[in-house]
Amino acid sequence: MTQVKLERLCDAQPGERFRITKINIEGTMKRRLLDLGFVPGCEVTVLQKSPLGDPTAYRVSHTTIALRNEESSNIYGERIRDDKQS
Repeated sequence: MTQVKLERLCDAQPGERFRITKINIEGTMKRRLLDLGFVPGCEVTVLQKSPLGDPTAYRVSHTTIALRNEESSNIYGERIRDDKQS
């Protein structure tokens, strides 16, 4: 069985896809993220980072959402690699 290394969503680069496995936030912020579609198992695409790097725009469930690094650094998962890439 292959061990998957979890990465933070904030470390993904524009154009990369990411599958969420864990959200390490509690309270109303976690509820807000879940309501926006940031749920374990969902696919997120990094659209663009602002010029200073915070916030970052993500596509989740056909919607564009901007998150600050404070939030995205607590969302963990794995990058989705295209089979076409070597």
